[in-house]
Amino acid sequence: MPEITAALVGQLRQMTNAGLMDCKKALTENGGDLDAAVDFLRKKGVATAAKKAGRAANEGVIAHYIRPDGKLGLLVEVNCETDFVAKNETFGEFCNLVAKTIVEQPDADFEAMRTDQITKVGENIQIGRQQSLEVEGSGTVAAYIHTGAKVGVLAEVGATKDETTNQEAFKSLVKDITLQIAAANPTAVSRDQVDPALVAKEKEIAADQFKDKPAQAVEKIVEGKMEKFFQGICLIDQGFVKNGELTVKEHLAAVSKELGDELTIRRFIRFQVGEA
Repeated sequence: MPEITAALVGQLRQMTNAGLMDCKKALTENGGDLDAAVDFLRKKGVATAAKKAGRAANEGVIAHYIRPDGKLGLLVEVNCETDFVAKNETFGEFCNLVAKTIVEQPDADFEAMRTDQITKVGENIQIGRQQSLEVEGSGTVAAYIHTGAKVGVLAEVGATKDETTNQEAFKSLVKDITLQIAAANPTAVSRDQVDPALVAKEKEIAADQFKDKPAQAVEKIVEGKMEKFFQGICLIDQGFVKNGELTVKEHLAAVSKELGDELTIRRFIRFQVGEA
């Protein structure tokens, strides 16, 4: 039986990220066989993971992957127990790998990956919601992950000519749109996408607030309040984050004119850690 040296224990720890005492025990019980000790710890890791599975995983990050052709993008929320682990570089790399694997291997089984990560970080980890956008026709999908990875955005911006998507002005526009969505948190691209029932409810509330005024005055007040309502939740009606004197719609039109193409914001997704 090989001597269980500090160097051998350190080698096993480097391979598995397990604790020193666990590594020493694994080597002792497996006669100093390094490979067998790795398997021993992996099995122990599975048992540890099972114990942690019932613990709440309310922290985490939003990760993304954009296919190299820019035609498909994905967001995924990966949850852990503490913000300390959420900020861990190894955990972040794991989350990015999860996003990439979902796109490249849709049928992949993540349980072994997840369990291995639980062993490394010592917390329950859950791979949560995921959503993707894929371009139809000309256009691109871009992503933005805000500092801290608590908010992530995907946006699809369309064009009528393929060559437009290679222009710097187009790339800059797409980046700005993702920043806009992250910062201003719209719920729809345009007014026609807003639930009619929500619009009706907002109108009713606004009208009821001024029901004692003349009908003609109430109509104008409600119209003004609804305009502000749409400016708050509709992406193209919001003030552009880089120039509040323009709306997003106006900025989009200006870039379209510059590039000689008709650009459209087709869809977007915005994830925030812990959202219902």
